[in-house]
Amino acid sequence: MRLFGKLKDRSPLFRITMEWVEAIVFAVVVATLVHTFVFQMYVIPSPSMEKTLLVGDYLYVSKLTYGPKLPNTPLSFPLVHNTMPLSKTGAKSYSEAVHWKYRRLGNLKRLRHDDVVVFNYPADTLIARPSDKRENYVKRCVALPGDSLVIVNSQLYVNGVAQKPIPGAQLVYYVSTDKPFATTMLSEMGITPSDVHYIPATGEYVLPLTEENRQRMEGMANVVDIQRYERGGGREIFPNTADNLWTETDFGPLWVPAKGATVALTRENLPLYRRIIDEYEENDLRVEGDTIYINGEAATNYTFRMNYYWMMGDNRQNSLDSRYWGFVPEDHVVGKASFVWLSLDKNRGWFDGKVRWNKMFRKVK
Repeated sequence: MRLFGKLKDRSPLFRITMEWVEAIVFAVVVATLVHTFVFQMYVIPSPSMEKTLLVGDYLYVSKLTYGPKLPNTPLSFPLVHNTMPLSKTGAKSYSEAVHWKYRRLGNLKRLRHDDVVVFNYPADTLIARPSDKRENYVKRCVALPGDSLVIVNSQLYVNGVAQKPIPGAQLVYYVSTDKPFATTMLSEMGITPSDVHYIPATGEYVLPLTEENRQRMEGMANVVDIQRYERGGGREIFPNTADNLWTETDFGPLWVPAKGATVALTRENLPLYRRIIDEYEENDLRVEGDTIYINGEAATNYTFRMNYYWMMGDNRQNSLDSRYWGFVPEDHVVGKASFVWLSLDKNRGWFDGKVRWNKMFRKVK
């Protein structure tokens, strides 16, 4: 330390360099603390939340609202999520030499129905990562711990009550026409070009439409018929079993696990809770015949150690969400999507309306 002091006194260049280094280190430390415990910026990469959130919306995500959580992997390159910047091989930006258990600091508010939430992707991925280093997703929380939900003909019911209409929510439709739509007309309706699928041989479109746009198209002279798109179930739909009959438009009924609640376990309902027991709550789960073993002991029931949530996109038939990979554990919740601070349209140029001024600094509802 004395050597550095003498060099600072004798060398103006060294003194200036050290002042810059100290300022940069201080700035990185402060920025890292803010990024970890206060807020994070996030950009919307997919149309699963349209029209609530658009591709190219930049979100302010509050970590204080639900309480900032301590990182599971504290040894990490600052201000980077899971891969090193400019790495062509996707090198990890963190070390798993130190692993902290889940802990969340005090919250300002509890997570509520219909909050728009950013969370770590809960399903299995090709690259195994700690929960806090999985990709960030943003969806609407439609069911809380202890809720029961069912989807009937695309209408969601929670505890027997229909979900209130969400302005801008979309469903996918087949639209049969005898004359193609003008591109400008679709753009004026706010339909993203990448979401437009047209089959020239039949004159049929596959389009995501808000209820307002659906009614508008029904009155167009070139529209012959509009039918809602339906997709089957099976292994792609939670709980991902071969004999599953649930679909994305007709799903459940299903109960969302709550911390401290106990559920009876059977071979039939185990697929609903297997990932929770085995992965999220880190138990040793195995099944032999009709007997379920948890940590080496035969189990006929299980008590949950965490709260769980059910997340769905507003673009209901173009959203990879809980209907495909199930419950979101509380330790995966990152924060609340508070407002859009910048919105850029990828289909437009800088001098052709690229900045969506009407979306900027809008509260997320």
